[in-house]
Amino acid sequence: MPRYYSTRSIMLMVVLTLILLMLPPVLPPLPPPPLCLLFVPVMIMSVLVMLALSPSFQDQMLCCMAPLL
Repeated sequence: MPRYYSTRSIMLMVVLTLILLMLPPVLPPLPPPPLCLLFVPVMIMSVLVMLALSPSFQDQMLCCMAPLL
């Protein structure tokens, strides 16, 4: 059975996990971000959904390019 992770990488992941678990109780709470920054992920997601649902023009381009080939 192949070893996917070395001992060094496992130790690094354990240390990073412990740091992520210990930092939130130690750090002071941050103020909320500005309202305009909260809309950035919403805008990115809406653009991705529009691109996913938009029709593909690849077939039309192949039909137009076929006589040229």
